Amino acid sequence: MKKAKEIHISEPFDLLSEELVFIILDLISENPSDLKSFSLTCKWFYQVEAKHRKSLKPLRPEYLPRLLSRYRKTADLDLTSCPRVTDYALSVLACLCGPWLRSLDLSRSASFSAAGLLRLAVKCVNLVEIDLSNSTDLSDAAAAVLAEATSLQRLKLGRCKLLTDMGIGCIAVGCRKLQLLCLKWCVGVGDLGVALLAVKCKDIRTLDLSFLPITGKCLHDILRLQHLEELLLEGCFGVDDDSLRSLRHDCKSLKKLDASSCQNLSQRGLTSLLSGAGCLQRLDLAHCSSVISLDFASSLKKVSTLQSIRLDGCSVTCDGLKAIGNYCNSLKEVSLSKCVSVTDEGLLSLVMKLKDLRKLDITCCRKLSGVVSITQIANSCPLLVSLKMESCSLVSREAFWSIGQKCGLLEELDLTDNEIDDEGLKSISSCQSLSSLKLGICLNITDKGLSYIGNGCSNLRELDLYSGNNRHRNLVDRTRLHSTGNNKHIILQRHNGQVTGFTVQMLVGTNIGVPGMSKHHVPRTCAHCGWVQETGKAGREEVPKHQ
Repeated sequence: MKKAKEIHISEPFDLLSEELVFIILDLISENPSDLKSFSLTCKWFYQVEAKHRKSLKPLRPEYLPRLLSRYRKTADLDLTSCPRVTDYALSVLACLCGPWLRSLDLSRSASFSAAGLLRLAVKCVNLVEIDLSNSTDLSDAAAAVLAEATSLQRLKLGRCKLLTDMGIGCIAVGCRKLQLLCLKWCVGVGDLGVALLAVKCKDIRTLDLSFLPITGKCLHDILRLQHLEELLLEGCFGVDDDSLRSLRHDCKSLKKLDASSCQNLSQRGLTSLLSGAGCLQRLDLAHCSSVISLDFASSLKKVSTLQSIRLDGCSVTCDGLKAIGNYCNSLKEVSLSKCVSVTDEGLLSLVMKLKDLRKLDITCCRKLSGVVSITQIANSCPLLVSLKMESCSLVSREAFWSIGQKCGLLEELDLTDNEIDDEGLKSISSCQSLSSLKLGICLNITDKGLSYIGNGCSNLRELDLYSGNNRHRNLVDRTRLHSTGNNKHIILQRHNGQVTGFTVQMLVGTNIGVPGMSKHHVPRTCAHCGWVQETGKAGREEVPKHQ
């Protein structure tokens, strides 16, 4: 009987195809050190890794020629770590990457001019995204050059303060495929430039006009765009009721409207803006001068699909909150931060209608005082994942018990400057999904309460124990305790004397607290904090040095 021939493989990697190696690289691509180790395994892996990599973030501009010579198929190039990018660097980039380059971020770079951008626009024919934010020297001449990049779909020009309507007109004529355009703080652009964009760029989906000296006149053309989904008008003081008086639109594609800090826009103007936005999902009216009353809330009848509303700093009446709850019962996110007029009655009338609420922000709503309102939030909104109630200092201790019992899905909880005590923390410790907990200036909590958190909240990533009270000694000053196994960390900011080093030991213990963290990390990580001993107890002695 003949023996089967034995196959001798000198190199086991010869059996792997490029496709299989690409799959392996996809799995380790999130860790740069793994990619580096992989590429140094052998020459073939070195070559395959260069073919596979599509994104690049150089730390030094002088290395660009060498890097791009190796990674010729770079599609996404991030130069935010290179503050000085010259025209020569852009020329090298254009020649080496050419048709492969699709996205370029120059938002923190300078020293280039229209000449460098011209080479980029001509050579990189498939460039679809470029970020030139903060290019304060960018002029209309450079904007005219950008018009040569006819494939552009996403363009960010935030804080390009030298741009005028002329430059924006050139971009509008040349870049007809634009879908996203950011002109935030381009203070030289007015109604004429924005109107030209609306006429020439019919595919725009996201348009940021924040802090532009525009009026409501250009909005007549903007709201006729059939594909417009997001319109940002933050801080546009020229947009007022008079300029929107004759506004009639039917922009059914609009999903997000940001009219925050529009100080000259009152209830009448806002009603005109919302009149044809029947499919609106996100509305931001923070710091507007308009009073959110029953009359304004009635205009939300036509936007029953609204899922998020932000009213930070607005004057909100009880009837207004009740109407919002009645007309927009599909809301999932509500922000009432610094709405000083919000009362228990108004909040109750709102949350009772919002069964699908996921995020609620009532920061600095200082008139909230009763146990009933917080209990009603917990009972009516069991799906809450984020609750921010910083400085609601009149809420009694008993109210926090219901949060832990009813809101088991909480992931983020901000209780800064509240009257919560150890019993409240014991209840909150049942929220096993909790990843961020802020307890700054909570002077009623002790080691005992935090030990409940350490035992129950195994997914905790961030713990804020800040205290601004100088009468107490500090335990930990802005210290990060890193785990070894799960890439978790807890941020322990300085707290008062009620919390001792024993708490740190409890939080990072091997048998309790955050998994994967061990007690020996406490003295090693907090070695510079003289108030923490190796045993984990607070004291005046310094921690001995560890090898």
